[in-house]
Amino acid sequence: MGFFDIFRRAPAIREASALADFIDDNAAFLIQKGMYEYSRARAGHYAKVLLQEPEFLAAIETARWQGYPLGLAMVGEMVEKVVNPVTGDERRPGIAALADLVLSVFDRYPVPAPIGAPAWSNERIELRRRLEQIGLHPPKLVKDMPSPYTQTYFDLMPIHEKLRAPDYLAISNYLRVSLINIHDRLIERLDVPATARSLAGDQPR
Repeated sequence: MGFFDIFRRAPAIREASALADFIDDNAAFLIQKGMYEYSRARAGHYAKVLLQEPEFLAAIETARWQGYPLGLAMVGEMVEKVVNPVTGDERRPGIAALADLVLSVFDRYPVPAPIGAPAWSNERIELRRRLEQIGLHPPKLVKDMPSPYTQTYFDLMPIHEKLRAPDYLAISNYLRVSLINIHDRLIERLDVPATARSLAGDQPR
């Protein structure tokens, strides 16, 4: 990367494949960033030591894979609101296409060793269910989309539960603000008509 590359805008998203990359990158970022930042904050002066402990590294490796499907569900719902701006029964084809795309992102990765095949398969089933449920209610405000997942995400934090008790609101606010920021980045890059056409024609078989 040259010096002036840092001032260039990210390329526009016009195809389903580019949208899939956006979903993948931001779902992982949403989950991992919160876990690492929260762990550092809770560890305080001992953060550098904590982040090198084998037990912590194993715990956060498990937690981030357990959280990744939650990130896909949240980012996927946000993307649907932007790329599928229709209502009623007209939403269904777009939701189905997006669900297939998000599941194809999930399938990019082999079974994570800390999770195991049975549990990972169940995570995929649950992710599909969550994506299909998007159409059971009108599109939410982006800030409200993390609400169904906040407690589950909070419980995954690789910090003893007695130390987590006061911090639910902080984690809730982190998810809300972060998803709004991801939404803003998507708006800046997304060519909605082109991406919607690509998504309709490029559903994974």
